[in-house]
Amino acid sequence: MNKKLFIAIICALSVLLIALLVGSFIQHRAMSEMVEQMEFEKEALEEEYEDLAIQFDGYQTLDIRNDSLQNLLTKEQQRIQDLLEELRITRVTNARRIAELKKELTTVRQVMVGYVHQIDSLNATNTRLTEENKRIRRQNEKMQAERKQIEEQNIQLAETVTRAAMLEVNDFEVSLLNRHDRKTRILAQAKKIEFDFSLARNITSKPGMKTIYLRLVDPKGELLQRNESDLFTFENSEIGYSIHKEIEYAGEALPITMYWILEQEIITGIYNADFFVDGQLIGSFPFELKK
Repeated sequence: MNKKLFIAIICALSVLLIALLVGSFIQHRAMSEMVEQMEFEKEALEEEYEDLAIQFDGYQTLDIRNDSLQNLLTKEQQRIQDLLEELRITRVTNARRIAELKKELTTVRQVMVGYVHQIDSLNATNTRLTEENKRIRRQNEKMQAERKQIEEQNIQLAETVTRAAMLEVNDFEVSLLNRHDRKTRILAQAKKIEFDFSLARNITSKPGMKTIYLRLVDPKGELLQRNESDLFTFENSEIGYSIHKEIEYAGEALPITMYWILEQEIITGIYNADFFVDGQLIGSFPFELKK
């Protein structure tokens, strides 16, 4: 072989080898850059999935008050987690599946936008209903307050009318009478205690027959009473009386006299005389008996 030809072939092969090496380097470098780009895109896609998962977590904490929508959110949240896990284990070189997962992300986002609109609508409705309930509650409270005020006014009016219609004892006097029904100041000679008083004029009181009950309480605080069965009604209870008398009252001032017969020795001290008519205390007077 010609020496020059051999050298030419060697040079040609060297150039070809260099060309192949350069081409391989360039191709490897391009491949590396492409893989690096795919890794970057995969990481970015994972971040987008993670952000979307966080958004769904936030919606789960809302008080949606709609079981159907709540179930849909839960299912979509699980779907995102499943897709994210699949993306993490997918090889970076599997461009086809990564592209499909990217498309899935777009679909999930669209679904989420629809859910957001529903949640916003529900929240707006709940807010409106809450405000409406508050308004109705305020109205009810106002009505109850007004009703209570009217009831209290009616009670006060009834009490005023009742007080206005109550009889009143005036001109109360106590006298001791001896066995000849003559007044005496000597307690040892007394056979009766005379109580003189008058019912005041009251045209608002209902006229007709009335019973006056007199309770006499001695200095020891004990009721003077003939029989244990001598009772009358006062404030929904049966209490004892000492003397009672039937009178006819027509609204004008009426003088009345009542007697307590002394059947046993009576003690000295401060007594109290309480008068009742129509279940109401109409007068209370202390008086003293001396020797």
